[in-house]
Amino acid sequence: MKFQFWSVGKNHEPYVKEGIELFTKRISNYYPVEWNILPTPKNAAMLSEMDLKKKEGEMITGFLQKEDWLVLLDENGKMLSSEGLATFIQQRANESTKTIVFLIGGAYGVSDAVKQRANYTWSLSKLVFPHQLVRLILAEQVYRACSINRNEKYHHS
Repeated sequence: MKFQFWSVGKNHEPYVKEGIELFTKRISNYYPVEWNILPTPKNAAMLSEMDLKKKEGEMITGFLQKEDWLVLLDENGKMLSSEGLATFIQQRANESTKTIVFLIGGAYGVSDAVKQRANYTWSLSKLVFPHQLVRLILAEQVYRACSINRNEKYHHS
């Protein structure tokens, strides 16, 4: 199994880049992992919110493979504890899932087509975070879940 972290927007800002790289490297001790930063469509400022989400959605669904297991990060998703995420990841591994794609949508969220394609919708919190911080939190929590599954010391319950 491998992880892909997708985020619509700009490259990692310097204030989170180091942390993202640290946790991504740690995750790679368990599973292959990569980041894909998907560019905002050209002329995004000229598009309506609905048209922007549609264009981003077409790009996202165009990149997804049929067998990809899509986890959409969305404030209206289901919340998981760190242990719950560990169980979730272990279940996907037990099912021989090839790739889990964790998707952080654009500034206005994602299109209905992407929501329908998602295998799971996950909320990190009822709070709203800047997308850059969501990247860091995602990487840290996936690393934490992997360490829980290996019964390592990083996570202290």
